[in-house]
Amino acid sequence: MQINPTLFTFSLYLLLILGIGIIAYLRTKNFSDYILGGRRLGPLVTALSAGASDMSGWLLMGLPGSIFYLGLAQSWIAIGLLVGAYLNWRFVAGRLRVHTELYHNALTLPDFFLHRFGPTGKWVKTIAALAILIFFTLYCASGMVAGAQLFTAIFDLSYLQALLFSALATIIYTFIGGFLAVSWSDTLQASLMLFALLFTPIMIILSLGGWSEVQEQMQTAMYTHQIAYSNLIHKVSFITIISAAAWGLGYFGQPHILARFMAADSAKTMRNARRIGMTWMLLCLCGAVAIGYLGISYFQAHPNLAAGVQKNREMIFIELIHYLFNPWVIGVLLSAILAAVMSTLSAQLLMASSTLTQDFYHSYLRRSAHQKELVWMSRLAVLLISIVALVLALDENNSILGLVSRAWAGFGAAFGPLILFTLFWKKTTGKAALTGILVGGLTVIFWPVFQEQVLHGVIFGYREPLYEIIPGFIFSSISIWLCSHFGHPVTQNIQVTFDTANALYHKEK
Repeated sequence: MQINPTLFTFSLYLLLILGIGIIAYLRTKNFSDYILGGRRLGPLVTALSAGASDMSGWLLMGLPGSIFYLGLAQSWIAIGLLVGAYLNWRFVAGRLRVHTELYHNALTLPDFFLHRFGPTGKWVKTIAALAILIFFTLYCASGMVAGAQLFTAIFDLSYLQALLFSALATIIYTFIGGFLAVSWSDTLQASLMLFALLFTPIMIILSLGGWSEVQEQMQTAMYTHQIAYSNLIHKVSFITIISAAAWGLGYFGQPHILARFMAADSAKTMRNARRIGMTWMLLCLCGAVAIGYLGISYFQAHPNLAAGVQKNREMIFIELIHYLFNPWVIGVLLSAILAAVMSTLSAQLLMASSTLTQDFYHSYLRRSAHQKELVWMSRLAVLLISIVALVLALDENNSILGLVSRAWAGFGAAFGPLILFTLFWKKTTGKAALTGILVGGLTVIFWPVFQEQVLHGVIFGYREPLYEIIPGFIFSSISIWLCSHFGHPVTQNIQVTFDTANALYHKEK
């Protein structure tokens, strides 16, 4: 029987991930292990797990497709993300690690808010948990769409079949191994992603015969399509630039990324983790941008091969892989795309399930639940959330980048300002926190309609839509400050605990 090299390599990767899940299952002893790995991640795993859980299928599919379609002007998203990620590592990571442990060893963000804000913390916790469930379910749907597109390309399945198989691959090892499985596999997946993103651009240049040929084909493409692909500001307004760069604001409020900071073994870990994580992220983003940009030259030189990318530009990486590499390497590189999808989807499923278990089931229904019961409840929650996300992902015309952008904005506006105020201003009150979450989240939901129906699509004289994270982040920040400044002050006990956490952070870092 003849072996299909691509299928064999791809299947081997899936078995490896399943094996990691089984090993993690044997290492999972309690609920803390299942959702935070027992807070014992070192700098390498912390950095790569945070990066891999952040850079989902949009990095290898959505971003290259956007660059391929409109040129380097779309790389403002990457620029904003780099700045936002660095600031998150620099100012939030260590503080959050110390604060969450001091506040009753909080295992989730809603649990942290509960203990941080005293009497009103219960309401903050409930609303925060609801926001996490809503936006994470939408986020999970985007990962399932990306996985379905990948499985369709590899196995020639219908969209529905591909959706079920790709989702099942992620659900199994998340269900079995929890946070440890997700974090360990993220380290492998991050390495695969980096290899694919750096290797593919090199092969595109070599296949075209060198950089001079790349430039020649690019010039022809620019003349043919009347698009200045090499220009960062070609046909890009000020509103478009700040909307793209504003993606960086989202980092301060992403629970699946913040959970990696909470799971580190100490605040001291963050310095080395930041260096590793930012280097990895810079290389990956440059590789993704390069694939989209060089793909313009490649398909200009080979128009007979462009049917797939003309139908769906987000398939550009997959199409290039098939044309540039032998079947054995194709299997490895396709595994890298699946790695990007699985790493983020698994992190999101785990965070949503831990919220459902810890912040609803344990807090309101079964306060006496023992550790084993909570672990199994969290596993059942993974299945429940997966089913809802699958339903949302049934439309194969969904845009990966479109789904991600809405969920990213939701978290960034609802939690970003609150996290910053909570960690840096001890006078932040529970009522202000509650108001900030509601104002930020609702602004993200209703801003597109408000902009179109009330403002008629015009912002500062421009007709381009303003990314909803910008008004959401601003309005949330203002509401938190106003409510804290003019409302009832926080108790002396809360201020003392905050000062203690702050002192511990400066001592440990």
